[in-house]
Amino acid sequence: MTEHVPPPARSQWTVALAVSGVVAVVGIAGVWFVLSQQRRLVPDDARAPTAEYGRLLVAQTSWFLGPDQPDPERRYAGSRLNCGSCHLDAGTRPGTLGLTETFQNYPRPSGRDGKEADLKERIDGCMERSMNGRKLPRDSVEMDAMVAYIRSISEQWMATSPERRVVLERAALRPPARAASLEAGQAVFEARCRVCHGSDGEGLLASSDPRRGYVFPPLWGDYSFNNGAGMGRVLTAARFIKARMPFGRADLTDDEAFDVAAYLNSKPRPHMSPERLEQDYPDRSKKPVDSPYGPYADPFPQQQHRFGPFAPIEAYYKKQ
Repeated sequence: MTEHVPPPARSQWTVALAVSGVVAVVGIAGVWFVLSQQRRLVPDDARAPTAEYGRLLVAQTSWFLGPDQPDPERRYAGSRLNCGSCHLDAGTRPGTLGLTETFQNYPRPSGRDGKEADLKERIDGCMERSMNGRKLPRDSVEMDAMVAYIRSISEQWMATSPERRVVLERAALRPPARAASLEAGQAVFEARCRVCHGSDGEGLLASSDPRRGYVFPPLWGDYSFNNGAGMGRVLTAARFIKARMPFGRADLTDDEAFDVAAYLNSKPRPHMSPERLEQDYPDRSKKPVDSPYGPYADPFPQQQHRFGPFAPIEAYYKKQ
């Protein structure tokens, strides 16, 4: 006698359809994102200090300057990330990590450098840290092109009428008054991040050619940002995650963003040399409370600087 298997309950079908729909939307969004970023690939010899070339460098950094670039002299980025991996829509999306208001804010004081830094120095900071690479020559075509591009989108933003200068973004992160939970962060990653960034955080390559970079970037490992990058700080990463992630549906709570940022930053990644990091923040009291590396101007342990709680550290400096 054949055993009768009842059909799944309506709620089960609903969950299954919802999950399938989310995966489909993510996949379509990813394909669209890659095509939009790569639709205007240009020959490598089409180099000029123009805003258009600067846009391509921001959107397709891995192609032009990454570790798989055929010309060894032009391998400035050690990761396979694009600048646009964090500065979404090649920096044109206003809000968290947007570049629309960047040009007019430089030069400005840099606590990390201990001096006033200009935009070229800031770009080189990203090249060394977020891109895990080396500095661009100040007078290079690539540096001038990036500056021209950032200037162009900043000028467009400033020319926009105030009523149209709207930033559609969630409320700012309010860090929980506790240490981050790596276990809770892992659960968030597996439920909300793994579908795009891979079970091992290795990202999703755009094609079989690694030079084309990623649809969704690696969050740790050899081709991600290094420990000197801003994203290596839990509070910085959590603010970005709450504002922008998951891609196309940013709805994580403060606790979820905080915990998953800590989980990502607990994973192995490239390290800058201790000698290089030692030069950061000549005035140690200006080092961010969530800096994952010492030395510090306070008595709190490195583990607390990495994962919190941060309120006691902030209170210590307010008393100084």
